[in-house]
Amino acid sequence: MILLNDRRTRRRRLGVAAAAAGLLAALLTAAPAGATPDPGDAPPAPKKVSKSDQAEVREAIRNGDIPGQDEIVHSDNIRHLAHVPKDVLQGTNSDLAFQGRYAFAGNYDGFRIFDISSPKAPKTVAQVLCPGSQNDISVSGNLLFLSTDSSRSDSSCSSTTQPATEKSSWEGMKVFDISDKRNPRYVAAVETACGSHTHTLVPERRNVYVYVSSYSPNAAYPDCRPPHDGISVIKVPRKAPEKAKVVGFPVLFPGEGPDGGGNPGGPTNPGVSKTTGCHDITVLPSKDLAAGACMGDGILFSIKDPERPKVIDRVQDNVNFAFWHSATFNQKANKVVYTDELGGGGAATCNAEIGPDRGADGIYDIVGKGDKRKLVFRSYFKIPRHQADTENCVAHNGSLIPVKGKDIMVQAWYQGGVSVWDFTDSAKPKEIAYFDRGPLTTDTIKSGGSWSAYYYNGYIYSNEYARGFDVLKIDDRRTDPARRVHQRELNVQTQPDYFD
Repeated sequence: MILLNDRRTRRRRLGVAAAAAGLLAALLTAAPAGATPDPGDAPPAPKKVSKSDQAEVREAIRNGDIPGQDEIVHSDNIRHLAHVPKDVLQGTNSDLAFQGRYAFAGNYDGFRIFDISSPKAPKTVAQVLCPGSQNDISVSGNLLFLSTDSSRSDSSCSSTTQPATEKSSWEGMKVFDISDKRNPRYVAAVETACGSHTHTLVPERRNVYVYVSSYSPNAAYPDCRPPHDGISVIKVPRKAPEKAKVVGFPVLFPGEGPDGGGNPGGPTNPGVSKTTGCHDITVLPSKDLAAGACMGDGILFSIKDPERPKVIDRVQDNVNFAFWHSATFNQKANKVVYTDELGGGGAATCNAEIGPDRGADGIYDIVGKGDKRKLVFRSYFKIPRHQADTENCVAHNGSLIPVKGKDIMVQAWYQGGVSVWDFTDSAKPKEIAYFDRGPLTTDTIKSGGSWSAYYYNGYIYSNEYARGFDVLKIDDRRTDPARRVHQRELNVQTQPDYFD
């Protein structure tokens, strides 16, 4: 691991003698040669679009139909307070977590810690170089959790890419001690089947349970073979994180086939992803509930026993959903918003050709009680502004804005920007605010835009895939009551009870 503070590099390397459970040795001083950003974790290469599409983009900019390159537009009720460009970590920006006056920003090259005590002027506290896509990030107490979902030569922060066909390759969860925010220490690692694309914390007083979502098994991968029809559950003792270990792999999609019982995908369901694991899980600990976005399936399950989650209901949308990506409960836990990441986040899907029902949010009511609860579809929501054919745009990560009696959330749409929308009426969702930039390019699809947009203690924070870190503020009577709600810590996939 290399820690980079205020451009002064502190060179450290983690000893790679790890125990069977993935426990890592103490940090040792070493040269920085191996710890450099890894091209194996780079974003997709830009793709040329047709000349006619290029001409349409330029004409749309001239006509004012879309903003110009890097031009910012927004609704009257949103202000852009700050932008912090990328610094040493030049990889793809990913997810966000919050604790006190700090924001923790994932990046494919590692993670960055900001002091946000003055939201108008965020300050970098630390930058940690630890490559391994996609570095999904969470915090709990003095611990920080980081997902690695690319095959690595070992579990250290100076690892390099290595084929998943090699048994010695490593993927999984990394754990850091952040009691000193300026000097995070790498303290543990746990290898998990098929790595960790995302993860979700179920925190308890003595332990933190980590639900690890991963997918795409292959018979040629020694540590990621089908069927991969569940999630890994890791137990991390708070006072001894080096003892972290996998305590279970609950099967969520039991079935007789070689891939389990999830959605078979195409050709049975054309254009739909085959379910070979989950992409993301959101838990609502106060209600002992979780919602899983699992490729071709959406699920609702109980987490009364966090080591043994139990599926309550499962739904599919084989008409308009291609890839169930993430989930958000409303505060009363009688609704779930699922997102469809049509095109995998790298395609232009916010246009007239794709339409309003694909690459969108699906709003589901939760009806019934206990283990008999069911997910009932109500409507779709998609941003109403068409984007250029050179802009990757699709429903992505968002969070509730805590307003009692209302269901309002803020959401990232990659190059579609940031949208604030109201789904209090499940059948008639509507956008109430937005922030957007013009396309990165007018001749290629070059990935960029807001990866995650979350509301935390009065402000909206966005981790912009290609450009950096943004802070926004919404001034609207419908959302103003949320300013009275303050959290000590926020991992959006571990939803708090805002009004407890």
